[in-house]
Amino acid sequence: MKNHLSLPPQCPDDLERLQPYPVKLMQHQEELAHQLAQKINHIIANTSATALMLQEIAQLLGVASQVDCCLVTVTDEASVEPTTANWCSNEYLGMPHLNEMFPMEQLLMDWRVLQCGAETLTIEDISTIQNSLVVGCQYLPLPIKAVLAIPTRFAGKNNGVISLIKFQPHDWSESEKQLLKAVESSCAIAFSQVAQAQLIATQQQYLQKTNQHQSLIKQLTILSRTNLEINQMLQLAIASTAESLQADRGLLILLKYTDPLFRIQSKKQIPNAKATVVGEWNRESQTSTTSRPDSLEKSFSLADCGLCQRVFTDSGKPVIINDYTDLQDTSTVAPLFAVEALPAVLLMPLENQGKVLGFLVLQQAVARSWQVAELNLVEMVCAQVSNAIIQSQTLRQVQTVVDERTAKLKSSLELQAKLHERTRQYVEQLRELNELKDEFLSNMSDRLRYPLTNMLMSIKNLRRPGVTPERQSTYLNILEQECTKEINLINDLLTLQKLESHQESPQFEIIDLNTKIQELGSSFERRLVDKGLSITVDLPQEPLKLQTELESFDRILQELLNNASTYSERDSIVHLEATHQVEQLADRVMIKVTNTGRGISEEEATYIFDRFRRGRGGRWTPGTGLGLALVKSLVQHLNGSISVESIPILDSQLSKICFTLTLPQFSDESKP
Repeated sequence: MKNHLSLPPQCPDDLERLQPYPVKLMQHQEELAHQLAQKINHIIANTSATALMLQEIAQLLGVASQVDCCLVTVTDEASVEPTTANWCSNEYLGMPHLNEMFPMEQLLMDWRVLQCGAETLTIEDISTIQNSLVVGCQYLPLPIKAVLAIPTRFAGKNNGVISLIKFQPHDWSESEKQLLKAVESSCAIAFSQVAQAQLIATQQQYLQKTNQHQSLIKQLTILSRTNLEINQMLQLAIASTAESLQADRGLLILLKYTDPLFRIQSKKQIPNAKATVVGEWNRESQTSTTSRPDSLEKSFSLADCGLCQRVFTDSGKPVIINDYTDLQDTSTVAPLFAVEALPAVLLMPLENQGKVLGFLVLQQAVARSWQVAELNLVEMVCAQVSNAIIQSQTLRQVQTVVDERTAKLKSSLELQAKLHERTRQYVEQLRELNELKDEFLSNMSDRLRYPLTNMLMSIKNLRRPGVTPERQSTYLNILEQECTKEINLINDLLTLQKLESHQESPQFEIIDLNTKIQELGSSFERRLVDKGLSITVDLPQEPLKLQTELESFDRILQELLNNASTYSERDSIVHLEATHQVEQLADRVMIKVTNTGRGISEEEATYIFDRFRRGRGGRWTPGTGLGLALVKSLVQHLNGSISVESIPILDSQLSKICFTLTLPQFSDESKP
């Protein structure tokens, strides 16, 4: 309902001139009616906002008629709800809400307090006036004792109601009725313009919704062609659909049948199946969650949910329920639907070749009348989701067949290996190479592809005729940068491979740890400053000697400082500290690199030193995921250890992240 209750300032200049006329209404009836009609026409011509137009007309008529309240209502057939505006005199504006309101039902039943300005009224007119009072007066905090009302007509149809209201008993005079009839035609013209503006706004809203729906289908079509995991794609689909259709909650439910012969059984039979929520979106939290298949709270048996069973008993038709609490079988609904809080339900089946794969569910807290275009949109979304599910299942089946055949081939090769040692060794080498190949391709495809793509684009651009020297220099710089990335990546891989194969022993030498750490800190200072960071170095007063491999030690600290500078919060401090400790009669050097940034969870800490594994905070930061893996291998190469600790900062989303490097220390007497 569009109800404008704001009250404009009373008695503007153009209304003050009307004050003498209500006093002598009978004497100057025609002149007053003529002036009121002119002023209404002036309001129509000079007011663009429909809400303000109705408000000014209500104030004009209320002041001129000397009533306590004037209510104007536009009742257009094209509008779902009427538009109202009311005006109250100053003496009632400051009054508090009365505890005892005059019941609207009593007003409508007791026609002794309601008179009409028209001489004859049809049943349609009476109904229009009643509806206008119910809608427009439901927020008035004062008792209504007398009403004079008239319906307005435009082009032979009712298009509004004018109601003059008294908060005390009143007998309406013939002059008051005639005045109301005199302004009816002018008000009808104003109401028609309001209705026309509302119709245009409704059409614009419809076009906007249509564009949103087309955009959603396009988005889902693009989404189905991406390389996202099926659960991620399903979650994005339900979130986009529920939000676009302004639902309070959206669910995607998949079925797992326990009866493989269900497809050939008779129709309208309820199958044995387990339903699992794989995607959920809630308007209250504006968040979406992906449910784990093994979550008991998000799974239920199809036999225990009468709501889902209706899809099978109704031959695959969508289930639409405006208020589930009005039905008697709410006990047969799965608890996860929460129909007490969200009783309005739209359940659309996900089908493929006659088989129901699951359901798309949209829920509302209040009843909703689904439009045909909206139902068609949901049906198209279900078709897209069903196709994506079938494609995913097909790919998994193909992968299973490939895995089974690969396993059989491996078994055959192993059998041949038993007959001949050389063949066995050959099979083992093939297996190892296959594992390395799979790991390499799965982890490095993107990092190898992107630089090569950039180099190829630069080469193509260099071959174009008429390339300026500046452009040539830019493309050559890109080629050099991308080649450097490829070379560094390959070098890191080779270093990791060499360290893991233990091909070389460390070449130890004694270094001055204080001097080395100060040099590294100084070299990183400018780089940190460019990122809005600073570095502090905390070293023991006594010079600290360390017997280590210089190249490996430098690389370890460089990678740790690189990591700290990459993932530190801006305007924070990177702290580098070195101490000497004696544990179990063994001298050790402990070096800590601490920075402030996004925290590392316990789960991330378990794999943060693995190759190509990166924490959530680094997903959108460029990198190969090899830095910390290389650090761990180099530390083990030097017979040391490394650990990471994330300590949350109170009242903040940030944490202190500390990498602790522990290396054995050798005295001067033990040097080779």
